[in-house]
Amino acid sequence: MSTEVRQASKGRFARWRGLRERLSTRDQPFDGWLLFSALALILIGWVMVTSASTEVAASLTGNPWYFSQRHALFVLMALLAGVLTLRSPLGWWRANGPLLLLVSIALLILVLLIGREVNGSRRWLSIPLLPFNLQVSEVVKLCLIVYFAGYLERFLPDVRRTWGAFLRPLMVMAVIAVLLILQPDYGAIVVMTGCMMGMMLLAGAPWGRFVFVLGVVGVLGFYVAIAEPYRLARLTSFSDPWADQFASGYQLTQALIAFGRGHWLGMGLGNSVQKLFYLPEAHTDFVFAVLAEELGLFGAIGVVGLFALLIWRALAVGRRAELAGLAFAAYVSYGIAMVIGAQAFINIAVSTGMLPTKGLTLPLLSYGGSSLLISAMMIALLVRTDIDTRRVQRRASPSAPKQRQTRREPQPTVEGVMK
Repeated sequence: MSTEVRQASKGRFARWRGLRERLSTRDQPFDGWLLFSALALILIGWVMVTSASTEVAASLTGNPWYFSQRHALFVLMALLAGVLTLRSPLGWWRANGPLLLLVSIALLILVLLIGREVNGSRRWLSIPLLPFNLQVSEVVKLCLIVYFAGYLERFLPDVRRTWGAFLRPLMVMAVIAVLLILQPDYGAIVVMTGCMMGMMLLAGAPWGRFVFVLGVVGVLGFYVAIAEPYRLARLTSFSDPWADQFASGYQLTQALIAFGRGHWLGMGLGNSVQKLFYLPEAHTDFVFAVLAEELGLFGAIGVVGLFALLIWRALAVGRRAELAGLAFAAYVSYGIAMVIGAQAFINIAVSTGMLPTKGLTLPLLSYGGSSLLISAMMIALLVRTDIDTRRVQRRASPSAPKQRQTRREPQPTVEGVMK
């Protein structure tokens, strides 16, 4: 290798290192890329909900900005909930994990008794203080993550060694799954089960047990799928939606038409045709299809990239917390990354015809107060975890400036940061 080539290679490497240093958040109080991706998705979601809902809102209420205004209110409430969550110590969440689990189970029972029924599903509670109907399964996701993170922190060695400790949280999930089936809400079951399995996998549980559990879950899922004719029709219609495009395949065919019309650069913001009463739930479950039609392939890839960035940074936050000895914070971060990643993947896969239709919103993007509120709280927990982790790392780092201490000054501990 000539001297010129070596010097050019060193120059490129130096420029790459310089770029990495400028983009790094290592010396910042928290991960700015995590917050940037979340806020960008919320802003894009507001814009797309406005664009996708104007015609429907004008037809239903006479006000084309009805859903946009409500979504703006949801965004403000979500930001307020995020700030309050950011100010709550992780120790409070860890101490109240079992109580939050009991509250979530009570809500699941309550929604079956007095919940509001929409399109054959009873998933929502009408609460006078809230300007929207609370979707209970969204609350259960957060409560389950917090409870399970505390369980892993306390019993991780047993989870790795014994079947009993491995199966106990799955029995809790089974109880929740039965209550969700009664609503019914199968999409939430898939997301929560995948989240718990992913958390145990990242915690170091043996692979063989996952194979066994996934086999059992697969058999039960297959039985549930074929037990009712409408479920079987929904599962088979996505493989060839054009075979019955005006019945079981209607939503998917309209979504695929939206993707086809979008091409590379899209029709332009506000110029979607499919939102004009062709595509059902255009501003909720199928908002990604409208986004692809108006912003094109590049816009859709950009949104997928923002989700990838968010999930990557969430996993990085969890890994840093685990290395710093904050086990509970690490498992909470892993669980949030799994829930957001799984729900985003399923929603996008449904819109593109890779999975059967499920009633799952796109986190931070779709219209809906419950989903946006809980998603904002999850992001706030990630930011709080990152702040606490960096604080512990700075105190434990040998390169950090040492402060003069007296005998009465306590040494910083992990428990002190968590409280």
